[in-house]
Amino acid sequence: MTDLDLADASMAGLVAWYSLVHVPDDEIGPVFAHFRRALRPGGPLLLSFHVGDESRLKTQEYGGHPMKTYVHRRRPGQVAAWLNDAGFTVEAQTTLGSAESTLGAILFARRQPDTQ
Repeated sequence: MTDLDLADASMAGLVAWYSLVHVPDDEIGPVFAHFRRALRPGGPLLLSFHVGDESRLKTQEYGGHPMKTYVHRRRPGQVAAWLNDAGFTVEAQTTLGSAESTLGAILFARRQPDTQ
């Protein structure tokens, strides 16, 4: 996601389903810029991510396999602002949760057309 080898405006739509959780905050802007570049004008982008304010080091993967990676949780409003800054319009968002906690968020956005 930090270096998409895709032609400009070559994608009709993109889905990033919990795939941004390992991307640090300072790399989200460039990732969204790549998404915008690769999408056709008006193309949809569907994102889902963990909700929260913290980043934590994860040392064990599902099944007990060792790993060392950070998991970043974010607020939907912050992600929407980053999308707007990158040239997207957020059309819908929702949060997923249980009685105990908010588990995630889903944002649906479209690539804004280029301005002259």
